Amino acid sequence: MSVFESPHRRYNPLLDEWVLVSPHRNNRPWQGAVEAVAGEELPVYESDCPLCPGNERANGELNADYQHTFVFTNDFGAIKPGPVPSTVEFSHPLARFEPVDGVCRVVCFSPDHSKTLADMAIDDITRVVYTWRQHYLELSNDYPCIHIFENKGTAMGCSQPHPHGQIWAHQHRSSEIEKENACQAAYFSEKASCLLDDYLQMELADGSRTVAENNHWIVVVPYWAKWPFETLLLTKSGLTDMGQLDEQQVEALAAILSELTIRYDNLFRCRFPYSMGWHNAPGDMEDKSHWRLHAHFYPPLLRSATVKKFMVGYEMLAESQRDLTPERAAHLLREVSGVHYSKEAQR
Repeated sequence: MSVFESPHRRYNPLLDEWVLVSPHRNNRPWQGAVEAVAGEELPVYESDCPLCPGNERANGELNADYQHTFVFTNDFGAIKPGPVPSTVEFSHPLARFEPVDGVCRVVCFSPDHSKTLADMAIDDITRVVYTWRQHYLELSNDYPCIHIFENKGTAMGCSQPHPHGQIWAHQHRSSEIEKENACQAAYFSEKASCLLDDYLQMELADGSRTVAENNHWIVVVPYWAKWPFETLLLTKSGLTDMGQLDEQQVEALAAILSELTIRYDNLFRCRFPYSMGWHNAPGDMEDKSHWRLHAHFYPPLLRSATVKKFMVGYEMLAESQRDLTPERAAHLLREVSGVHYSKEAQR
């Protein structure tokens, strides 16, 4: 029996934490909660959708009659631009406080209410990537920490099925960025090489965790993955942030995003939910040589379209735990068709 087939722990060097892997538990009977499968048939346009072209949003503003992507300031943004309070009424070493200054934007991927990235043509996904780059470049003039992300599906708390993501930009470094930066900087200081460059070479040599790959990008189920079908989308080109993308890298990114999201949907033949986000190097650093641009995909589904992984109990109180090995998860994603299941009948 392989060592990976028995319980073991794996180290995540990006966050300096461990993950417990218990492959034998994936065969246990399931009588827990199941998720409702989202309806597959959505209209191209929904009159009461606040993201569809020309519709009125909650604040009374009208959306543009857009043909491709559309970006607006979030009407209910979690962060607001300054001015911020200059004094704090209460202060204690165990009750630290700091004001937050920033912006939140919504990025509509398509005017078509019925589509997701997995349904969109690569040319349309390319426009989404160019939109990400444009707003990253604009916001990076004022904010050192910029998060570009998407929550897909009600299982991930998404309140609108219309294809969209968000961009949050702020002055402070978020906790995940701070941890990843510290770990990558420490590795570079010790090894004189980039952690994610070395990890890329490891995955290229191994291949068992690779899901998709092209000249500029690779998608793997990371060795330390905590979610069952978690993936890491990693640059091969030495990029440190979204603003550095050239035309070829944009087009290659659109192609691999299409392939990955199609494979996700095909795995359980559903609109596969996930939270996805880009990690750019903090903009307030002079030397970014230890950092590489990457995106994390965190899908919650475990066994089927209706069985979700819950991070509770041991996961909340001790450390992350998974049943399916990353190698097995990558194998399952590689084996499914690269053509979306909804188009099989048309072939």
